[in-house]
Amino acid sequence: MISEKARIASDAVIGAYAVIEDGVVVGEGCQIGHHVVLRRDTRIGSHVRIDDFACIGKAPMKAANSATTGDRELPAAEIGDGAIIGTHAVIYRGAKLGEKCLAADQATIREDVTVGERTIIGRGVTVENFCQIGANTKIESNAYITAYSHIGDRCFIAPGVTTSNDNYAGRTRERFAHFKGVTVEKGGRIGAGSVILPGVTIGEDALVAAGSVVTKDVSPRMVALGSPAREIRPVPEEQLLENQ
Repeated sequence: MISEKARIASDAVIGAYAVIEDGVVVGEGCQIGHHVVLRRDTRIGSHVRIDDFACIGKAPMKAANSATTGDRELPAAEIGDGAIIGTHAVIYRGAKLGEKCLAADQATIREDVTVGERTIIGRGVTVENFCQIGANTKIESNAYITAYSHIGDRCFIAPGVTTSNDNYAGRTRERFAHFKGVTVEKGGRIGAGSVILPGVTIGEDALVAAGSVVTKDVSPRMVALGSPAREIRPVPEEQLLENQ
């Protein structure tokens, strides 16, 4: 079903059984796969590829006890020029992806999230609401980015990394005043399977070793490892961003 109120470039290719709702804009040279759903007012730039069964512009669901999901009207989802959206990826209303981003198969990007240009959101990654992700960053398969997090430019988040924002583990009303995601500053790197606790900052060019549990801030340009993670040495000079 394609709405008569949608604006679709004449050279865009639309797959079978796609649903394109009122107010959607699809730019030049786009490839829209089979069974793709583009919800109301979604903006798709030029030369964007959206693979089968992806959904762009989904409205968030609010359960009776949702902690961070509101009832307000959200702006349209926006996908920048040259982006690629994988099969079964879900991009919520109110999300904005920059030019040449990749949101891989089964990735989920929630409302009030911005993603910088040329950033990769890997297969099965979840980015919760109210997050900012910089440019040229890689977040690899099955990582979980908790709400209220900030990840800078040229960061690397390895597969299976888990971040958290609630030190009260879902108990007491006091927790609502203290939600705080994680911050990964420019060039910060986190190894596979690490767990980052609420409010922690990973400093610029810092490195967290695989399997670490990070309970406190990691200084810029330092390597931290263990459970709990401790700083053990400086990051090797040849690995610093300035030397790439």
